[in-house]
Amino acid sequence: MTGSWPASPAQQGMWLTERAGVAGRAFHMPLAVWLDGPLDVVALGEACEEVARRHPVLGGVLAEDGGELRVVPDAVPPMREGGDLQEELAGPVDPVDGPAARFTLIREDAKRHVLLFQAHHAVFDGESKDILLRDLAAWYGGAAPAPLGATYPEVAVQQQVRLAEALPGARRYWAAQWQAQWQDQRELCLPGLTGVSVAAAPGSALDFVVEDLGGLAERLEVTRFEAVLAAFVALLRAYGNARPAVGVDLSTRTDGSRDHVGAFVNELPVIGAPEGGTFGEFARSLRGDLRRLYRHREVPLARAVDGIGPRAALTPVSLSYRRRPETSPLFPGLGASVEWMMFNGWVRNTLHLQIVDDQAGTAARLQYNPALLDRSGAERIREHLAALLAAVAADPEAPLDRLPLPGPVPAASVTAATAASVAVKDGPVDADLVREIQAIFAKELELDDVEPDEDLFDLGGHSLTITQIMARTRERLGVELSFELFIDDATAMGIAAEVARLRERTC
Repeated sequence: MTGSWPASPAQQGMWLTERAGVAGRAFHMPLAVWLDGPLDVVALGEACEEVARRHPVLGGVLAEDGGELRVVPDAVPPMREGGDLQEELAGPVDPVDGPAARFTLIREDAKRHVLLFQAHHAVFDGESKDILLRDLAAWYGGAAPAPLGATYPEVAVQQQVRLAEALPGARRYWAAQWQAQWQDQRELCLPGLTGVSVAAAPGSALDFVVEDLGGLAERLEVTRFEAVLAAFVALLRAYGNARPAVGVDLSTRTDGSRDHVGAFVNELPVIGAPEGGTFGEFARSLRGDLRRLYRHREVPLARAVDGIGPRAALTPVSLSYRRRPETSPLFPGLGASVEWMMFNGWVRNTLHLQIVDDQAGTAARLQYNPALLDRSGAERIREHLAALLAAVAADPEAPLDRLPLPGPVPAASVTAATAASVAVKDGPVDADLVREIQAIFAKELELDDVEPDEDLFDLGGHSLTITQIMARTRERLGVELSFELFIDDATAMGIAAEVARLRERTC
């Protein structure tokens, strides 16, 4: 594909999750800026076009080419004028069929407008919000930003090189950590919880403010992110989770990519369990664990460990933290206010804590799945976390057993929807058909043999392997398999059972 470039590990994971049908709208990232004053609509539209040209990934779509997933340049639609903000928020962004990003201007009155930007997470991350608005404001004011040091395709290729170099070390690291510390979490203890999920679903949100996070971090000699993560883990432990696993979003930006819009982020699990002593001792211990994890931040866990299938989130509970720059975008002649934590109405898992930290303060939001966690339970979590953060801010070296921590709550198990991903199909399957599917698996995985009940992902398979198996099955057996089938049961036995069922349907 002329002019295309290799998809990053983050983009590959999101593409697979989208194909698996478990993402919903969870990867849709809205950003809204309210503009007060005499807006030059033409100049703003031209600025949007300049930003799209500077950051071609915004117009990119994901496509396979010879067994490789690549980003193919496309176009970001021109800024359009829309109506109701909530209706516009429901509009699609699509990293496969496009467009993956779009700009919409909404007129509230003669001197007040809302510029709504929406993008798929495959082409956009949290830090990209600041970059996009900074460049947009510069062009609106007639001052083009300084040229980028490298093109986005060059940065994408560099990512692939770094990933290849980092992969052996990451595999050794997780081989030592995997069995001892983390496996797929099937149970979770939270107040008001009835089930556990790592699939996207319509969500709800509760906002609050964290006071004096900077002061707490300074007294503990840890970062702000490490301080709030330590409190969150301590709270999860108090609810009865023996070794809480929290998925955290880690930036993979380098000097070469720091001014690029894109998906420079990787989710990895952090496991921590305070066993006594003071909060400060636990926070500093967690800091050491994080420092070891940071060395492998560019390698997705699914690349380093077998057996992790497509999912909207790595763990049922997650946390994202972003420290914003001290300066905000300035649109000449206009007042501008930005909603940095705009909620898209979906959650990627059971519970997610989002933190945005800037000069105005520390904003926090609990996003949760209301089908699994009721509002009163979410409110209790918010109250418990706020009380814990206030207590450790007052005394960072307080013993853990003297902090206002709640007592244990009953555990909830994995939901039926998630359990379906490990369900086994009933009924006998022709042995010759199973062997045929085993042979297809072995060929595409480049293995000598594959057992009937061995999971494709455990054997090192991934999204492109699935598409190759689908094509091979169509060619040899005349059956069209769905991508979602491999999420339900990625074994040769399971696929053979589905092939048999499809054949019976056509008879």
